[in-house]
Amino acid sequence: MNKASKENDFSSHTPMMRQYLAIKSEFPSILLFYRMGDFYELFFDDAKRAADLLDISLTARGKSGGNAIPMAGVPYHAVENYLARLVQLGESVAICEQVGDPATSKGPVERKVVKVVTPGTVSDEALLTDRQDNLLVAVFENKTKFGIAYLDISSGRFVVTEPETSEQLQAELQRLSPAELLYPESFIEYGLIQHFKGIRKRPDWEFDIDTALSVLTKQFGTKDLSGFGVQDKHYAICAAGCLFQYVKDTQRTALPHIRSIISESATTGVVLDAATRRNLELTQNLQGGIENTLAAILDTSITPMGSRLLKRWIHFPLRDLQVLSARQATIANILDLDLSEVIAHSLKPIGDIERIVSRIAMRTARPRDFARLRNALAALPNIAEDLFDVTANHLKLIAQEIAPQPVLQALLEKAIVDNPPVLIRDGGVIAPGYNDELDELRNLSQGASDYLAQLELREREATGIPTLKVGYNKVHGFYIEISRASSNEVPDHYIRRQTLKNNERFITNELKQHEEKVLTAQSRFLALEKKLYEQLFDLTLPDLASLQSLAENLAELDVLNTFSQTAERLNYVKPQLTVEPGISIEGGRHPVVEQMTVEPFIANPVRLDEKRKMLVITGPNMGGKSTYMRQTALIVLMAHIGAYVPAQAATIGLVDRIFTRIGASDDLASGRSTFMVEMTETANILHNATEKSLVLLDEIGRGTSTYDGLSLAWACAEMLALKLKAFTLFATHYFELTLLSEQIDTLANVHLDAVEHGDNIIFMHAIQEGAASKSFGLQVAQLAGVPKAAVARAKQKLAELETEQQAGVGLQESTNQQTQLPLIDEPHVVLQKLARLDVDDITPRQALELLFELKKSV
Repeated sequence: MNKASKENDFSSHTPMMRQYLAIKSEFPSILLFYRMGDFYELFFDDAKRAADLLDISLTARGKSGGNAIPMAGVPYHAVENYLARLVQLGESVAICEQVGDPATSKGPVERKVVKVVTPGTVSDEALLTDRQDNLLVAVFENKTKFGIAYLDISSGRFVVTEPETSEQLQAELQRLSPAELLYPESFIEYGLIQHFKGIRKRPDWEFDIDTALSVLTKQFGTKDLSGFGVQDKHYAICAAGCLFQYVKDTQRTALPHIRSIISESATTGVVLDAATRRNLELTQNLQGGIENTLAAILDTSITPMGSRLLKRWIHFPLRDLQVLSARQATIANILDLDLSEVIAHSLKPIGDIERIVSRIAMRTARPRDFARLRNALAALPNIAEDLFDVTANHLKLIAQEIAPQPVLQALLEKAIVDNPPVLIRDGGVIAPGYNDELDELRNLSQGASDYLAQLELREREATGIPTLKVGYNKVHGFYIEISRASSNEVPDHYIRRQTLKNNERFITNELKQHEEKVLTAQSRFLALEKKLYEQLFDLTLPDLASLQSLAENLAELDVLNTFSQTAERLNYVKPQLTVEPGISIEGGRHPVVEQMTVEPFIANPVRLDEKRKMLVITGPNMGGKSTYMRQTALIVLMAHIGAYVPAQAATIGLVDRIFTRIGASDDLASGRSTFMVEMTETANILHNATEKSLVLLDEIGRGTSTYDGLSLAWACAEMLALKLKAFTLFATHYFELTLLSEQIDTLANVHLDAVEHGDNIIFMHAIQEGAASKSFGLQVAQLAGVPKAAVARAKQKLAELETEQQAGVGLQESTNQQTQLPLIDEPHVVLQKLARLDVDDITPRQALELLFELKKSV
């Protein structure tokens, strides 16, 4: 019998293991946490995987077919820590709880899976990174067409989009950075998704368009999807249908906070491909961390939801001049009224109500979630007061949407104690005065202190023992305590309960009846409190829509206030946005580098317009070419999210795309060399750039031979300048490219200079018009620590090569004795003479003289 058949042979197992295997058969590909007492247990291969992933002990339980059953477990009270680790690894877990009553169960207590925790559908606070979106994404493919749907279950934001090419698909997935990714089994572009954690293959039938329309319209309570503007996005709807059914299957509860579906289009935003997002280090640096990124500099948001919104804006810059102008006006209004610090202080109690609201909608909110929501609502009047004098229209609209909600606030203030426990099972969540019956049961469950005080006074008078006390502990219950010295005065109807060193404890029939009433009251109290707590979800449900709107507007206020604080703190200016193409930046600075350097940052200008479309940038390595290019792209991007920018002044024409090809490395997983990666990225630019695009190209052609690289760089520069007419910054070490300025009117040379001081080199970091005079490569090598002997030999060889070049012998000719064709399409003088020569019309002497002349020409 093979392994699979052994595990499916339920008859050889105990009743409990048969129950486990029956449930596990419904979730064959994910881990099953099976509740047994105070532990969640895992068996068979699940136990082996969990032991490896979580570094927990692997033990055994009983036998199956003569073999011990592998077993591992985690304590139920610490399960969140283990779930968080599994989710981060891209694993999914089915949570199987006891739902039956052990007291009435015959055989194993009834169990069932109450929830499936997956990386893309988690909503619990402990399993999420608070300042980062956690997205479930589904992709669909039909020949060359693509559809994407993504859902942030912790906010209810449900979005679809349709990339037109595999490059756009890759860029979208890089932007979304899915925690979990669903794809059909027939998906062809697997290479684009295989590196993501949490990828899930789904059967093709789950992407059926009719099924998708049915499940989505049922959720939204509509006849069709035309009201959401997505009716014609068939490929995206297929993805959305699979995604939503997956969420329903895993959450196993209603999802009332998912109320709509919206469409995103590349036409509304500035397109950023995957290489650009990576090279500009927007939210993740090249090493995979979050330090020294644009988001790290800009994000001083007070609330986690504001931080997440800011990152979404960074990854989806807009081309809507009206929206961008409204954001700028809001920032200006906050600065003019000096409100940034005031608003920041008022936002501190708000917290993450966006995710709290989603947990309330899914009925998974904990007592402290309700307390935090109450505290947030209590802070709204202060924010309304802060915004009372604002004049910017957009800021006025935000102020209207975050108006106080006194009814819900009053409900939560009356219902929840000031500092509730973590879980409802511990009791003590519902505040006194909220429910009369609960208050009565609370008094009884706490022993009814008034009754006990009266009983103690009465018994003292009846027995004449002044030291008599009535007390209670959890182990022995209620008791009457009398000192040993007075034990001879104990009445006959007292029943001894416990003997201590210096005291005797007794109980009476009256006290025993009271004890039984109290113990009954405790269980009734906990049951009623849990019922009242569940009712809070129903009472809050009608306010979900207004709470979601409140969260959205508070998050936007937080981001715009953050922009105002950053502008004030780092001396940023308001860029002038225009539909006229062109980029003019005075005193531009790199927003990240200027914060990382100890020395003052050297600001530089940029001017690109219809008459000056391309800048060829030369200068030494480490001279600042890449920084200059990146800061230009980042300033343009910041202008397209409505933020102020690091410059003295800036006028930015709206761009449709930003491309960067700066640096490269081997893509070993795909079997691509550095040069292949470089050419792939360059090809994407040359295929997709337009005259409204901003293109950054650094050292094109460096990964191949000198003449191949120079030829490619020349051809790419010509195509960008003459055919595509994109706004381009083109950094190069090929000084031959500076000759292009003589042939192309819209191309100009600029350089970053350096100064030699003895054997040292000083980088000026200031942009200058014209081409650089030299590359300073040997000086940089010396600065990097290359042995002096090697640098000295390099200088000697350089001198030889320069002498040969001046003598008319090219580098490749001197080493390989091969003739290199010129880049400029003009025949050599020798070829011109030979072309004009009529061989049949000259004498042998004339031929010999001509040969000597041609020899001199060479």
